[in-house]
Formats: sequence, structure tokens, C-alpha cells
Amino acid sequence: MAHADPFSTSTMLNASHHLRFAAAREPISEGYPAVAPPHPRGFSVKFPPPGFTPSPSPLTNSFFTALTPKMDVLHDLKVRPKRASNDGVIADIRFRLLLDDRKKQERLQTQQKLLGITDDVDTLFAATILRRFLHIITDKYASYVARRGIAVFNKKKKEAIYERILHYALYIARDKHGCLALNDIITDADDLYYKNKLFDVIAHKAILLSNDAYGNFVIQQVLKLNDLRCKNNIVASLRGHFVDLSIQRYGSYIVNLLLETEESMVVVVEELLEGDMLMRLTRNVYGNFVVCKALRVTQKEMVRTDLYWGLVHKLKPFHNPLRRSRGSNSWTQFNPKSFKNAD
Repeated sequence: MAHADPFSTSTMLNASHHLRFAAAREPISEGYPAVAPPHPRGFSVKFPPPGFTPSPSPLTNSFFTALTPKMDVLHDLKVRPKRASNDGVIADIRFRLLLDDRKKQERLQTQQKLLGITDDVDTLFAATILRRFLHIITDKYASYVARRGIAVFNKKKKEAIYERILHYALYIARDKHGCLALNDIITDADDLYYKNKLFDVIAHKAILLSNDAYGNFVIQQVLKLNDLRCKNNIVASLRGHFVDLSIQRYGSYIVNLLLETEESMVVVVEELLEGDMLMRLTRNVYGNFVVCKALRVTQKEMVRTDLYWGLVHKLKPFHNPLRRSRGSNSWTQFNPKSFKNAD
């Protein structure tokens, strides 16, 4: 009997019944694949072998533990909302949070003392800080570890942290705890290159930060450092917005601060004198104090008498109503003779 052709159609159909196909969820091969499939965008991706679990060092575990909130307190707030309305339970939760904050602060203070001793320890902490940078730099206590690291790390590690600060500067500046950390970093920065880079980022976004509840404190801190180049850049960014800033709570802080130095004061007052917006400012709870501050500094300095008398001329028709208006007590400090003597 002749042998069947192994490549004939009938032979292959008969053989197909004996083939075993893998199920959809069954792994084709056990263990780590020999060649990983290419990433859709061309990046190489490495998959850890099955059962792989990282084993961080005790120092890293301690650092993460210090950053982790107490879940039992959060459980009390979520699971027992009715009981949480009781004054006794609320007081208990607040006390436990306070104790947790103290323990957390003590742990982080201990870890700060480890920085700068050996390069191996510094490398470990630098890697941890960079890996969870935003979480650490915006934490009330953990940010002190990052700031201590900037002070004692070698140049390479410092630059890595400074680069991360530059990248997230706006986010940090608008955070409740981050703005305080950023202010200290800017003040204590010993690297002139990165300090100027931070100044540039802040000055470029001065309008955004000036109107922010926390960002305005960063602008104030930078202005108080009296860096002429940075101050000029901030004034240039805010030019044309001084009236709008003056009627906002946080923006008015910045305008009042700019009125305290001669160079920026001239720019601000000249803009306030433009058009008919001055009366609008006097009727605003925040703008009222800006106008009074402008009158006070121009009257005191008398470097540019035209600015003072320009304000007096514009305000003269409304002086008496302003002195009688509610919430305008600041106007009582000005001598009425100044307005009477105005041409």
C-alpha cells in the first residue's frame, strides 16, 4: 500500500483533530518570555518575572512610614459620620491626629540627622525624594528632609532635586505647605544659576501666583529678597494688571508691597492714575487701602511730587464722601488742606 502524501489536504485535516490549542487565558510558556513584544510607540518594555516583589531598605521603609497617614483616623471619619458629630469623638480624633503629627515629626527629625554622613545614605535618600518628590515637598514635615538634603547633598544630587523643583515650581507654589518649602528653598539657595532660574519661572507666572491664596506668599517672599532683576521682571509681568490686582484680596498684597520701593511705586501709581479707575478702587474694600497706601508713600517721599498731586486732583471731588463712607477710615489720616489746596 502506497504511503499517503504528508502534505495532502486529507492528511492535514485528519491530523488537525489531534492538535491541542491553548486556551485564551492559558500562558503559552511558563516563566519570563524570551523576547518581550515591542511597545506600540517603539519604547522597550521590561516585564518583571512572575512573583517578583521589591525589597526596599529599612531606611526607605521608615521614610515612607513617616509619610503615611493613620488610616484608623480616616476610618473614624468615614465609617462613623454620625458619631463624629459628637464633640467628644471629634476631640478624640483631633488629639490622635496631633499625636500622629508629633510622632511623624520626630521620625523625620531623626532621619534628617542621617543626611550628609555617608554618600551611600545620601544616595538612598536622594532616590527616595526624587521618586516621590511632589508628595514629599508638599508635606508639612517631610519637606524638611528634602530641604536638608539640598543643603548637604553633593552637587550632582542637588542639581537633580533643583531640576525637579523647577519642573513643579508652580504646583509647589500654590500648595499650602509647598509654598512655605519653596520660600525657604529660594531664600537659602546657594546655587546662583538655579536661584535665577526659579526667579524667572516665578516672575513669568507672576499674575497667576499673585491671585492665588498661597502663590502670593511666594511672590511676596521673592520681592522681599530685593533682587533687582527679578523685581523688574515681576513688575513687567504685572504691568497693565495693577488695577485688577488691587481689587482682589491676594493681589492687593502684592500691589501694596510694590508701593514700598521707589522704582516699582512709580510704575504702579502711574497706572492707577490712568483713565477713571481710581474712584472704583476707593469703593473697593481692598482697593481702598491700595489708594491710601499710594497717597501715603507719595506724600512721604515727595520724590515724584507730580504723582502725589495727581492722586489728590483725581480724588478731590470725592474726598468728603470718602471720609464719611463706611469702611474708609484710612482716609482720616490725610490732611483735608491737601485737597483744598489742589488747583
